[in-house]
Amino acid sequence: MSTNSPAKLLPVFLFNAAYMAAAVTGSIVQGNREFIFYIVVMVVLIGVMGLLHRRVQLTTGLLWAFSAWGLAHMAGGLWPLPAGWPYNGDHAVLYSWWIIPERLKYDQVVHAYGFGVTTLLCWHILRNALRQPDGGALRPTFGMLVLCAAAGMGFGALNEVIEFIAVLTIPNTNVGGYENTGWDLVANLVGTIIGALIIRSRR
Repeated sequence: MSTNSPAKLLPVFLFNAAYMAAAVTGSIVQGNREFIFYIVVMVVLIGVMGLLHRRVQLTTGLLWAFSAWGLAHMAGGLWPLPAGWPYNGDHAVLYSWWIIPERLKYDQVVHAYGFGVTTLLCWHILRNALRQPDGGALRPTFGMLVLCAAAGMGFGALNEVIEFIAVLTIPNTNVGGYENTGWDLVANLVGTIIGALIIRSRR
């Protein structure tokens, strides 16, 4: 695997800096305390991804995939819906948008995408850290794919813990109730399965 050059990483850095600056501005203008909390979480996660990249050299594709997830997350909580668009809850923002009324929300699509990409990340780390007993490259066996998908689900559960902290500390959040948490976990599972299938198909 080739090392990403600074020239390749600069557009990724600028992309993340641009949407984070827009998110900070939007949160301040809207007085959105909940999203300031999520922005802090995002800054921490971006820092973690930077450290991870230094250790295991993430591919440019993975970096862009996570950057797109970050943009989708920031836009989801701040971008107001046009009048007449169906949404769930009290906040008419992208996260609450019913893409298919009463069936599929924007939030669920973002969950599936994000933790599918997380599954790909887990495979990337495992593949670069482990070898076959004969010294060959690690193969995406059923067991390895289950492990990666389970890790993706674990990170998805951690995300729900962070949302629970937001509910406990910030009034009037747009996190949703128990049913919403359940559907988030289902979306995470769908995403991790798709991620595992992509890993398998690419091999």
